[in-house]
Amino acid sequence: MSMRSTLKVLSAVLLIGATAGLALRETASAADRGVTLPAPALDNQKAPGQAQSIVLSGGCFWGVQGVFEHVRGVRRVVAGYAGGARDSAHYETVGLGNTGHAESVQVSFDPSQVSLGEILQVFFSVVHDPTQVNRQGPDVGTQYRSEIFYSDAEQRKLAESYIAQLNEAHAFSRPIATRVDPLPGFYAAEDYHQDFLQHNPNYPYIVYNDLPKIENLKRLFPAEYTSEPVLLSNVAAR
Repeated sequence: MSMRSTLKVLSAVLLIGATAGLALRETASAADRGVTLPAPALDNQKAPGQAQSIVLSGGCFWGVQGVFEHVRGVRRVVAGYAGGARDSAHYETVGLGNTGHAESVQVSFDPSQVSLGEILQVFFSVVHDPTQVNRQGPDVGTQYRSEIFYSDAEQRKLAESYIAQLNEAHAFSRPIATRVDPLPGFYAAEDYHQDFLQHNPNYPYIVYNDLPKIENLKRLFPAEYTSEPVLLSNVAAR
């Protein structure tokens, strides 16, 4: 186990043992509680076509990957790094917080079953707290920032439109801090990070920070939730 992984476990244990109150509520991710958000006013229509993908950053990629693996219509979710150069896209290097990367996931989905707007609705509702700047829950640093990396003009338009819609509706008590930037490149994380939540459901960090997000997905998006996760290891074996 790496030093960063050990620190994540220690952070989770400390949070679990802390006295319940405001401090605990502020330190824990707001996504643990989930929020009910309106659907995007601007969205691409569900229609048959080739699989699409979007790269999203919302804190530690273990939980982000784990949530989207339970979204109906998602075909593949890869944990990785975006925003920096290829040669520094390594866990321990990214953890220094000065490579420009964000821990990210590449979500590939079937547009006939789930729209990009629905993907973004899940992202903002249960995956993370988009009002936090350079942190999520116990994880602090630019590598944990909230960001949408678009690959074409339509993705940019939909992302910016939805953020504006949520801000205008005061959907959160603070302005959304999520950045929207072109995708310079996405680099898959080390194998031991892939499907981490599914392989380690009893890991203290996962139990405290991430499993509640999947429960919120099931509760808030019952039509989009699937109990059978799309594991990257299974996709690769096909």
